[in-house]
Amino acid sequence: MNEHQKQTSFLREWLLYDDTPDRHELEERITRIQRDERCVRRAVWLMALFAALAIAGLCYSVVFLLDYPLSMSQLLTHFITKLFCALALGSLICMLCFIGLGVVYRKELDQRRDECRQLATKLMESRLGKPRALKGTAPELLPEEPKA
Repeated sequence: MNEHQKQTSFLREWLLYDDTPDRHELEERITRIQRDERCVRRAVWLMALFAALAIAGLCYSVVFLLDYPLSMSQLLTHFITKLFCALALGSLICMLCFIGLGVVYRKELDQRRDECRQLATKLMESRLGKPRALKGTAPELLPEEPKA
């Protein structure tokens, strides 16, 4: 588990203490985004595998390819070479698109984590009150409390 996942997990566990509709909606959105991100990550790995296999097949066919197709098997080899080229190119294009989609999902998850932090801060303030100033903290940097 990487640091990003640990922080998200911690924030989600922290919000379990809140039982508002906002928390439930936020938790559902985070779950959906994480599922979509995992799916995109798997698709990237699958496209990388297809591209690697296509490049390996292309290298194999180039080594054994003659200049002129004299028989049906050599003509078929040209077709297979074109097929490997198309598979490699399509896989690389799809992989780039999936990586871009993964970046979009990561940004969206970061936004949901910020919302999660804000909700956790509201929860803490409602249960524990506003935080007090630390000793040695400049009073002009702290927000003023309204006078009653």
